[in-house]
Amino acid sequence: MKILLLEDELMLNNAIAEYLRGIGHLLDTFSDGQEAFDKIDNSYDLLVLDINTPTKDGFEILETLNKNKLFIPTIFISALIEMEDISKAYDLGCREYLKKPFHLEELGIKINLILKKDQNITSHIKFSENYSYSKDKKTLFFNKEPQNLTKKQLDIIHILALNVNMIVDFERFRLDVWNADFIDNPTIRAEIARLKKSLKEDFIKNIRGLGYKINRYYSA
Repeated sequence: MKILLLEDELMLNNAIAEYLRGIGHLLDTFSDGQEAFDKIDNSYDLLVLDINTPTKDGFEILETLNKNKLFIPTIFISALIEMEDISKAYDLGCREYLKKPFHLEELGIKINLILKKDQNITSHIKFSENYSYSKDKKTLFFNKEPQNLTKKQLDIIHILALNVNMIVDFERFRLDVWNADFIDNPTIRAEIARLKKSLKEDFIKNIRGLGYKINRYYSA
């Protein structure tokens, strides 16, 4: 998954980055809160945020993202241990709160738990205000009406739904949609472009150079 890390303690920043890259994650690292905030977009699958950071703290970042309706799973890492701070973190919508010091493997476990929960929670997922998808029935709905799609288009939607909030790369499409046949990236992009053109709302996001993703939609 693609992760944004905000940690102003250089040695800890480097240690976390090395560990997460070592277990296969893509990572962008920051030590300044405002710089991190300016780079956050829906290409990130997860935010790992320290709280007490220069120019903009972790609480301010998540609060502003919520106001902008940009909901990205977030783990706070902090030396703050007061219940007031921990309660505020969860009130803002963080998934996990790790108190410093912590084992790097513990962070890895928390990330895996978030991954499993996002993949498995509920068989019916909202993609947008009007679109939803049943993983059990493998059916896309618009205003609760089933939509007619080709098998290939449904396979694309299905693999994106199974990995909601995460980037699906081209190799995964080749394996799970094209049954490991050699299909070049332009062919995959063209098929997804045709699918997107047939939809009334644009919920399939092109993550340049990486692949595609669908974010779970939460009503305001």
